[in-house]
Amino acid sequence: MFKFRDYQLNIINRAKDVIRKHKFVYLSMEVRTGKTLTSLGISEALDCKDVLFVTKKKAISSIEQDFLLLNSSMNLVVINYESLHKIELPNCDMLILDEAHGMGAFPKPSKRAKLVRLLIKKYSPFVCLLSGTPTPESYSQLYHQVYGIPTNPFIRFVSFYKFAHEYINVTQRKINSLYINDYTDGKSTILSAMKPMMISFSQSDAGFSNKITENILTVTMSPMTYKIADKLRKDLVVQGDEEVILADTPVKLMQKLHQIYSGTVKFEGGNSTILDDTKAMYIKNAFWGKKIGIFYKFKEELNVLKKVYGDDICTELSIFECTDKSIALQIVSGREGISLRQAECLVYYNIDFSATSYWQSRDRMTTKERTASDVYWIFSKGGIEKDIYRAVINKKDYTLNHFKNNKL
Repeated sequence: MFKFRDYQLNIINRAKDVIRKHKFVYLSMEVRTGKTLTSLGISEALDCKDVLFVTKKKAISSIEQDFLLLNSSMNLVVINYESLHKIELPNCDMLILDEAHGMGAFPKPSKRAKLVRLLIKKYSPFVCLLSGTPTPESYSQLYHQVYGIPTNPFIRFVSFYKFAHEYINVTQRKINSLYINDYTDGKSTILSAMKPMMISFSQSDAGFSNKITENILTVTMSPMTYKIADKLRKDLVVQGDEEVILADTPVKLMQKLHQIYSGTVKFEGGNSTILDDTKAMYIKNAFWGKKIGIFYKFKEELNVLKKVYGDDICTELSIFECTDKSIALQIVSGREGISLRQAECLVYYNIDFSATSYWQSRDRMTTKERTASDVYWIFSKGGIEKDIYRAVINKKDYTLNHFKNNKL
């Protein structure tokens, strides 16, 4: 029979009181501390009958498995954010929003934030927001996460721009000779306003002591890869018999080089191809016989992994958990809401520009029982991956300015 941990019971009781007072609660709980089960426990404690759990597609099966552990009489519907427009329910008295920071775009609300707002207006449910990183880049991200909730502390502001007058140090930055308002410098008073509705809990609070050891492995790509990269850097175009690689702006040059140095490229016409399988072969040989989690960035990188691994690799968590196969996940879609606790180590075929991707994805193996995890970064000799790595480990996104300073 399932039993909540003591700290989860404590959070459930605190959250129940918060919701009764404010109609919503924000659980800022670090990864692997049990956000899913805790949120479902809150729903039970409030005698909710119909629960809608919104999450990322990759996490749906895991959440459904957690719900089975509870042996609950609640009606649970689990759906991904991209399918919210399809949802039709007779009733919903609890709305759980997983990875809620994904609704934090500003100054304009994202599509998912708008859809969530419509759901709340239609059903008037209790709302439970979940995230290990509520404001990964700026306090300003909190506004649209809660703007659809009628009792949110910023409800008197009819728009983000009105909210910004009081809560953001608005500055200007120059982009292509034009000056635009920059709203990223949100004041700490945003967090203060949300404090009565937020419950924070860390891995340290839960007794986790997992030490993550990172290892950088450098591989030499094929001569052709370097030839293509050098020509693109020099001429800003590489013309083939049928396709063309074009880098007519600094942003495109950065993106194309990032692809090429890891062995794939997307052509100007939209097609993609494998240029070099050196990285995939290196991973297969170096980690042969191990059950590993592989993170890749670009779609074509999955194809090169499938080409090299064949049937020894999968992309679905349910298959990974019940077989000896390794799993390949795209960094952004796999960085949240899933557990790779069965992996012997994590291996990065490539690296994302986002600091959020770095900090969240590397923690996928963490459990309370695990005391150490190994993470391996496979970087190409002469590529830009190490430059990206230096930025994200310091909690900075890798930007065009970094690229210009390092490579141009």
